[in-house]
Amino acid sequence: MEELKGVRTLILNESDPAILRERVRRYFHQTFTIDEKLYESIARDEGFYLRADALRHPLVFYLGHTAVFYINKLKIARIVSQRINPAYESMFAIGVDEMSWDDLNEAHYNWPSIPEVKAYRNEVRAIVDKLISDLPLDEKGINWDSPWWAIIMGIEHQRIHLETSSVLIRQLPISEVQQLDFWDYCHSTGAAPENQLLDVPGGEVNLGKTTNDPLYGWDNEYGHTRFEIKDFKASRYLVSNAEFYRFVEAGGYESQEFWTEEGWAWKTFQGCRYPRFWQKNSEGAWLLRTMASLIPLPWNHPVEVNYLEAKAFCNWLAAKTVKAIRLPSEAQWYRLRDLCVKSDQPYWEKAPGNINLEYYASACPVNEFCFGAFYDVIGNVWQWTETQFTGFPGFAVHPYYDDFSVPTFDTRHNLIKGGSFISTGNEALRNSRYAFRRHFYQHAGFRYVESDEPNAAETNTVLPGL
Repeated sequence: MEELKGVRTLILNESDPAILRERVRRYFHQTFTIDEKLYESIARDEGFYLRADALRHPLVFYLGHTAVFYINKLKIARIVSQRINPAYESMFAIGVDEMSWDDLNEAHYNWPSIPEVKAYRNEVRAIVDKLISDLPLDEKGINWDSPWWAIIMGIEHQRIHLETSSVLIRQLPISEVQQLDFWDYCHSTGAAPENQLLDVPGGEVNLGKTTNDPLYGWDNEYGHTRFEIKDFKASRYLVSNAEFYRFVEAGGYESQEFWTEEGWAWKTFQGCRYPRFWQKNSEGAWLLRTMASLIPLPWNHPVEVNYLEAKAFCNWLAAKTVKAIRLPSEAQWYRLRDLCVKSDQPYWEKAPGNINLEYYASACPVNEFCFGAFYDVIGNVWQWTETQFTGFPGFAVHPYYDDFSVPTFDTRHNLIKGGSFISTGNEALRNSRYAFRRHFYQHAGFRYVESDEPNAAETNTVLPGL
């Protein structure tokens, strides 16, 4: 089988059109194939129609969504003039990010059968492959203004859903999934190391890029802003299951004083008493749900929680230690990253952390991948930040996807940084910027900082009309 793991995002300023064309073709098919291999983890077709998360569509939607995205964007770019299946290209078009955790969508969808969706996917695959052969490509390569941008956008979009769909599969009943060798989890486990705060020297952080950057980016990555970061301390490790368990054992989920108003409302609504992917068996032993298995809770793996839980833990630890403990800002995360990581995904020989599917298809011990004195500066699980999502000065929407970022500039989405074990393509790059609602579950955890700077959300720019 052609290599599917450890694939690098494309360098788009290749001057030989024939070479770049074939690189795009290979990247497209690698992406399409690994996307389909993900869904092989669902044991039977009936599992596609279950709501893994009550606030999100069943997985049949996502199976169709990544395919219709190509056609819809190619139509907007005026590269294709005809639709394949207008009903599918409407049904599977939108509905990825719900707008409130207590606003359930009860709309009924007459979903097609899985063989019908797969047949549609095959049609799309053939059409895009032919376009890659036929579409003119000059020596400038591919940039923001190129019609090829729509094809690269479709590929990178599919890679986002490789990750987000894996989270939903992780929430299906265990009886509806099967553990495949291709997606095997990390079996290494043991006692967790004791965390500690280490010094991070301050300095200048520059964020944003220009539209002639050789790597693909989403609209929110462009523009420019800078920060002058003061000295701060950061936890050496991501917070492990063992470290977070102290918060659980201390009654953190029952203590309202540690939670924001939003967090306490969410916790009460959900009735949760510990992280979503933790379970207890009949003997009272703790278990962890991976994507397709239920295993003894590995205490030295990073805890995977949403922002609201991470924030409550930081407030609890701040009260316990009488220190200014909080989540890092986006700029503080970049300061740590730039001090510790000197390479970027398409240019490294081997990933320096548990990222890009180069090691595991799950999280791994928090003390396995070191970056100098720190561990997991990138990779393993995403890291929640205090920064609410917005654009940089100079932000502009891309005409092919004008609602990718702007609807999330609503003060309700916080940035996650660093990528996870299954973050590939653009997600694994330094400049990538992704944000989710604070109650959202991703393969995400956190590290904490001690900082004298105000514990407030950054605002990089204010966009007109928002």
